[in-house]
Amino acid sequence: MSKNKKELIYSLANKYDLPLNKIESIINHQFKYVVKIMKQGDFKTIRLPYFGKFSVNPKRVKHINKLKNESK
Repeated sequence: MSKNKKELIYSLANKYDLPLNKIESIINHQFKYVVKIMKQGDFKTIRLPYFGKFSVNPKRVKHINKLKNESK
């Protein structure tokens, strides 16, 4: 089942009889959580139902950390 964000919001709002802005807020919170975990850097993969798996290439993390250390 592949849905875009707007379709998912509408579908969940109808299913749970909640306002669209409430569902949108919940979904946006999930993405804020993903950003928070990714910034910590101690994860392998984060899975969000209906949206998929999110991960960061280890080489990219190493490169970013190297740049951070050089700027200190």
